Amino acid sequence: MEETRRKSLTELAAAPLPTPWWRDVLVLLVTYLVVGAVGLAVVGRHGMLLNSAPSYVVAGVALLIVAGVGGGALLGLAPGRRRWPLGVVALGAGGVALAQLAGRSGVEARPFLTGTLGCLGTEVVLSVVPLALALVLLCRSAYQPVRALAAGLSSAGVGMLVLHVHCPDGAADHLMLGHLLPWMALAGVAVFIRSRLPSRTFAP
Repeated sequence: MEETRRKSLTELAAAPLPTPWWRDVLVLLVTYLVVGAVGLAVVGRHGMLLNSAPSYVVAGVALLIVAGVGGGALLGLAPGRRRWPLGVVALGAGGVALAQLAGRSGVEARPFLTGTLGCLGTEVVLSVVPLALALVLLCRSAYQPVRALAAGLSSAGVGMLVLHVHCPDGAADHLMLGHLLPWMALAGVAVFIRSRLPSRTFAP
């Protein structure tokens, strides 16, 4: 007990004030922005905005994804409620998915397998850094599955946003398997990994 008390007092003396929670959210969002910009520049070497749906539809769905990305980061990292209802996160994710399918162009620009695997791989690669950072930040508080799910959907949404504006394929099956499935799978991976990582603190 004395050793624990001594270590606690030493840590408290080194950092008497907690880091504001909004700094973590800001760092995460800036990372999203950088990764998204770099990703779009890399995949868009031969054309960035290749989604052939009407421009107002592309912009509207993109804004909805951006709102989901930002909202997921806030739900995952902001203090306040100890537990967010799963239905809130599921409703937001479902809204984003339905908007993408409803706003599809219907164009089949590439062979199904080639296009789907290409988009799936791109989304996974673009999600590695945001997802890793989100997991690190989540470990600063107690593990809560819904918060981990929200942060996972948020971080994986960066790659999905890049694909939304860049990908020329707008068929429903391509969007479901190449864009939405990896997004949801990565969110599930985030929950799985976070459940096995130690928490550095147990604050709510």
